[in-house]
Amino acid sequence: MPLTKTDFITLNEAKDPQASRLLFAIPKKGRLYEHCQKLLAGADIQYHRKNRLDIALSTNQHVSLVFLPASDIPKFVGEGIVDLGITGQDMVAESGADVDEVMELGFGKCDLCVQVPIASGITDVKDLVGKRIVTSFEHLVTKYVAQLDADANKTRKQPVKTAVSFVSGSVEAACALGLADAIVDLVESGETMRAAGLTPIHTLLSSQAVLIANKKAPHPELTAKITRRIRGVILAARYVYCNYNVARAKLAEAIKITPGRKAPTVSPLENDQWVAISVMVAKDKVAEIMDQLEAIGATDILVFSITNCRA
Repeated sequence: MPLTKTDFITLNEAKDPQASRLLFAIPKKGRLYEHCQKLLAGADIQYHRKNRLDIALSTNQHVSLVFLPASDIPKFVGEGIVDLGITGQDMVAESGADVDEVMELGFGKCDLCVQVPIASGITDVKDLVGKRIVTSFEHLVTKYVAQLDADANKTRKQPVKTAVSFVSGSVEAACALGLADAIVDLVESGETMRAAGLTPIHTLLSSQAVLIANKKAPHPELTAKITRRIRGVILAARYVYCNYNVARAKLAEAIKITPGRKAPTVSPLENDQWVAISVMVAKDKVAEIMDQLEAIGATDILVFSITNCRA
């Protein structure tokens, strides 16, 4: 039986007799779990998780971390059993949970795709009407297929119904085993899909990890604080801090190359013909930016990593 909010509060108050803590749900395994560990460290949410325990108290914030299957987190957040959570947008959509999607986190990106055997020659989802589809996203696929059937049956004398079957794992094997004519499953790199001889013909949704919150969270100030910290970590991962010197006569050109998020910081040097510039630049463009700065005569170009920021 899943833990209830009463169970969590009882455990928390047994260890911490003061006010109940903010409950923050984290995926308990997989790639999302690994990314979340970096996110928590960057946001300075410190904790020690004992072996085989799925609840851990933060040692420096009034927060308890609850480790859950990613698919359960939207339901737990929506029902107010936990206050905050990190999961995939696909999980939120599949659950139908009524939650606030606070921010996209930029990792765990994938697409939920309709896939068919390459040998089938099927290229249009309309050709799947009346056939068999296997998926672990039963709610989303049933809703999508119902609309497909409704559209198709407008022009048919004999109504048809597409069969949707649920499996919890190894969805990609369903067609090869003769259980389905198509599957609907997540595609990240596409390697598993190609190895199974499948090809995508339609994308139901694109997904990534998101921070979600209960709409009536009882800790609004702490929720806002944790959200700001996580936003700072996400932003810091996209930028680096660039410092360089440039001739004052080239200042306008330099600012065009490094405009910053709002504006660069320009400081005078002892040599009044030169200035120092400090600015945030996109991490994925930094090499090209350095080349452009060097081309206009900038010197002492230094790049620093950013671990967290507020911008």
